[in-house]
Amino acid sequence: MKLKNYLYSAYSKKSLFDKWGENLKSKIILILSISFIIFMLVLLLFYLIKGDSSRWQVALGGVVASALPILLLFMKVNPFPISLIVGYYVFLFCTLFLGSIEDFYNRFKWWDAVLHFYKGIFMGFGGISLYKLLIATRIQAEISKWAIFLFVLSISVNATVLWEMYEFLGDLTFTHTMQSGGNTDTMYDMILGMISGLLTAIYSMKRREKL
Repeated sequence: MKLKNYLYSAYSKKSLFDKWGENLKSKIILILSISFIIFMLVLLLFYLIKGDSSRWQVALGGVVASALPILLLFMKVNPFPISLIVGYYVFLFCTLFLGSIEDFYNRFKWWDAVLHFYKGIFMGFGGISLYKLLIATRIQAEISKWAIFLFVLSISVNATVLWEMYEFLGDLTFTHTMQSGGNTDTMYDMILGMISGLLTAIYSMKRREKL
């Protein structure tokens, strides 16, 4: 009887902790999303008034990108940890504001490479979160370590390819500056994204039991 009460108490505390964690994630998403949306809207209006089409278009994209994580609030279970959520907004700030609006891409030649390397790691850890959501905990130990390796790697690499497609389509329609380095720039970006994705996939394979 004592053991049963102890287990029930432990389960209840865990459930309360999980709920508290989910509430905290929801609050962080709302605060960061609203803050970034307002920030990008201010930039959008500022550059619209100035007639700077390339920058107001980036700011408009920033408004949309900043709002996307709000969709996570409608999920029954949000699989992404707080660190990954914050990391998403760090990426937005570095690529949209610093990179495009403040022109870090042209001022610092290494800026683009660093962000692509970061993106590969970020998406790799996103893949780890999805793996934990999609695969039941009770059978994770039975799945080959190569399965999680390939899953995480494919998420990261596919994200890199989709990003390059986004840059290509963006240049065809709006900005005309995202792939200024041409094919060489695209290939370097994909190589960097694949290397960082590969490192994250190796990490996930080695740390499978502790993920």
